[in-house]
Amino acid sequence: MHLILRTLLTLLLFFSCTSASNSSSSDLSSDFYSLTCPNVQLFVRNTVRFYSANDGTVPGKLLRLIFHDCMVEGCDASVLIQGNGTERTDPANLSLGGFDVVESAKRLIEVMCPGTVSCADILVLAARDAVEITGGPLVQVPLGRKDGKVSLASNVRPNIIDTSFSVEEMAKTFSSKGLSMEDLVVLSGAHTIGLSHCTSFSDRFQKDANGSLAPVDASMEKNFASELMKQCPANATAPTTVSCDPVTPNQFDNQYYTNLLTGKGLLKSDSELINDPKAEAFVESLSKNQSSFFDSWAESFVKMTSIGVKTGDDKGEIRAICSSVNG
Repeated sequence: MHLILRTLLTLLLFFSCTSASNSSSSDLSSDFYSLTCPNVQLFVRNTVRFYSANDGTVPGKLLRLIFHDCMVEGCDASVLIQGNGTERTDPANLSLGGFDVVESAKRLIEVMCPGTVSCADILVLAARDAVEITGGPLVQVPLGRKDGKVSLASNVRPNIIDTSFSVEEMAKTFSSKGLSMEDLVVLSGAHTIGLSHCTSFSDRFQKDANGSLAPVDASMEKNFASELMKQCPANATAPTTVSCDPVTPNQFDNQYYTNLLTGKGLLKSDSELINDPKAEAFVESLSKNQSSFFDSWAESFVKMTSIGVKTGDDKGEIRAICSSVNG
């Protein structure tokens, strides 16, 4: 009996080592930390809830943060790294937030499960929980990502969506990441929560002869455009933000799609989605059925958070601190 057990343990160790050295995105699994850190999801969820209870903007920040991470170097927490020339220094990332939430969760987890859980997995879980605590679905996400060792500002602009993009440009970027037109429309639904700076949609207005703003985008509903001009006056001296969803700004729901169909999409890139017949069909469908949106969101979110994952020891690491690589 002892010989049989010893043989089985030897085989298990062999296959574990083989799996680690030849790992890929298929190595991600929902129970990855079931033995090494079984309460990791509870630790992250409680941290997100604590910060969100004190600051209602946290869920939107975390959701935006995961997009800006996954679309550049893959979902490897490279956006969290600080330093000259890192992704965080690109102008598109200067307004990102939620870093303190991830760092706080990491510090807790390092006490309970030292050297075990990656910042990349913590970020994915935090973004997942941001959706759930604002009324969205609780998505079962696979885990096991390693943290990336590379973070370059020069990699940001070629890989992220700009608010001025056409639907064709957005679809091309998403396609390069293995995401479809449907994924583009579904994941754009992240704009059902969160805030946007006035500068992000200033190209939809222009100053008239009196120095006041006037809309130049005829697709915007008139009352919505007027309200935006009040919130973002031409003579504003401080950075101002407005809700991405003017109807249910703090609720993760399918209202975003109704907004698009009624001319209340905040960003030009939002409104572009109804300028393509295929994308518009998805928009209309999702606007009519929130359950369908939630199901589609879960599927597309898992696909996005599996982009370019690093699972082998030769490709990544488990950072001790999320804001800097080890060593």
